[in-house]
Amino acid sequence: MNSIFLRIYGGMLLILITVSLLALLSIRLINDVRAEDYRERIASGTFRLMADNLEPMDDAERLRALAAWTRLIGVPLQLNELDDLDLDSSSWSRLIRGQVLVKQNGVEDVRVYSLVELQSQMVLTTTIERITEQLGRATLFLIADELVRAPEADMPSRLQQLRREKGFGYPLVLTRMNEADLDADQRRRLEELDTLMTLGPDGDSIVLYMKVPDTEWVLSLGPLYQMKEFPAPMLLIVGVLVLTLSGLLIYLLVRQLEQRLMVLEAAATQLTRGNLDVRVDALGPDSVGRLAKAFNDMASHLQRLMAIQREMIGAVSHELRTPIARLRFGLEMVETADNEADLNRYMQGMDGDLSELDKLVDEILTYARLEQGAPALNMVGVDVPAMVAQVVSELGPLQQNINLQARDLSLGRATRIDAEPRYLHRAITNLVSNAQRHASSQVRISTRVVYGRCVINVEDDGPGIAEEWRERIFTPFLRLDDSRTRSSGGYGLGLSIVRRVIYWHNGRTRVGRSEALGGADFSLDWPVQRR
Repeated sequence: MNSIFLRIYGGMLLILITVSLLALLSIRLINDVRAEDYRERIASGTFRLMADNLEPMDDAERLRALAAWTRLIGVPLQLNELDDLDLDSSSWSRLIRGQVLVKQNGVEDVRVYSLVELQSQMVLTTTIERITEQLGRATLFLIADELVRAPEADMPSRLQQLRREKGFGYPLVLTRMNEADLDADQRRRLEELDTLMTLGPDGDSIVLYMKVPDTEWVLSLGPLYQMKEFPAPMLLIVGVLVLTLSGLLIYLLVRQLEQRLMVLEAAATQLTRGNLDVRVDALGPDSVGRLAKAFNDMASHLQRLMAIQREMIGAVSHELRTPIARLRFGLEMVETADNEADLNRYMQGMDGDLSELDKLVDEILTYARLEQGAPALNMVGVDVPAMVAQVVSELGPLQQNINLQARDLSLGRATRIDAEPRYLHRAITNLVSNAQRHASSQVRISTRVVYGRCVINVEDDGPGIAEEWRERIFTPFLRLDDSRTRSSGGYGLGLSIVRRVIYWHNGRTRVGRSEALGGADFSLDWPVQRR
């Protein structure tokens, strides 16, 4: 995924999905904890009360009590040894501390455990499918059975003592019959020792009532609320956490992009202030990475152009100084010429100086066009051997003491090579004329096609080029003898132009030693077909 925007959108979508899944998982875990806590609060008081009542009994009494309570509650009660129960050490510890355990036993039912006696390690157990009205009624009967053992006046304090000691997780209240908020029919049912279930004040809960036998007290249990899996406060908290976490992760995602762009901005600012050495790390194949690479290429190109500009200004000023000085001298001599022959000689010299200036300007302009950017190349199929023969015919008469030999070793495969005719002609001309200047007697130009590339070799029998100079020889305005006099010929731009021409043809320019002639061997190669 190379688009930075697709990466951001994809990252944001992944963040939202991940955070949503984490939120759902968190709600699930929270609800599991809440459900376990809810079941324990409902069951703890009742089963702790039954377990404590069983502790002082012998086996027969325990069996009779379990049978009575089973009928009262509506679920089978059992006594099991602690070692027979599949409980972990944490559950053992909670049982020993007197807590009532409520474990999920299936999809619908739960398993309840309450320690009866530590010495015998007996545990009261049962399986409950749901909290029913019958369980609430049984709880009322068990509490009332405890209350009747105390004086009537002490029953309220005894009730609160039971609530604290047994761990009842809901309100237990004693109210005088004449003060209870009940109608006549409900009072009648309580007088008949029936249990009564009503809706709570808010209509979202239930309250159970029972009259304590032989007293004026009415025992109420509740209100009992049904556990809501998605209460509004929890959803609000989870929503805020989801938005906060999503915002933080998205900020970190976008912050990385912002930091990379800030680095680019800082580098661009330094570049505008003249620091051409500034570069940025081009990391990754995305849009910012490609932008960073383009910035580095631009900075390198600007740096190279500025260096070339400085070199050209210095070199051109030096190259122009000599012909201009000769022109000034020629003008002075024309004014003092005594005869027609001297005048013609001075005029011819000045014409030669002007021609040299014209050639120098042409070389400079050609190199500048090739160096400053991609020139407009009109690629056509070029007959390279024919072009080489044309160059030989043009340059051969200029130095008749040098034998120019053109060889076509392409077996007819170099007759249609993709190239820009004008620039390629210029490159071959520069190489051959350079070889003529340094050859003793012979220059050989060979053309061949190797592995889909056209190769031109220009060899001479001159002194050759030392290995340490073979790369530097292509530097603009550089000559091996560092001379800038007319006798050395050229301006030090010819080979630079050759390299730039072949570069824009996606080719290479190299120089080595000629095995056949012993002098320099310049090699040009570029693809037969430009793709």
